[in-house]
Amino acid sequence: MYFTDRGIEELERRRGEEEVTLGWVAEQLRTFTDLNPDFEVPVERLATWLARLDDEEDD
Repeated sequence: MYFTDRGIEELERRRGEEEVTLGWVAEQLRTFTDLNPDFEVPVERLATWLARLDDEEDD
């Protein structure tokens, strides 16, 4: 188990039944980045990865 799995498990346990929009998630990511600028690059990578999930991969 990776260290980050604990946070993911907590998120799922505490908020797993909630429905949110991607707009809400984007706003939370912006707020998190404003409060934690050291995490700008990982948040950007996560957002880009999520945005491109349906893109066909180049082989």
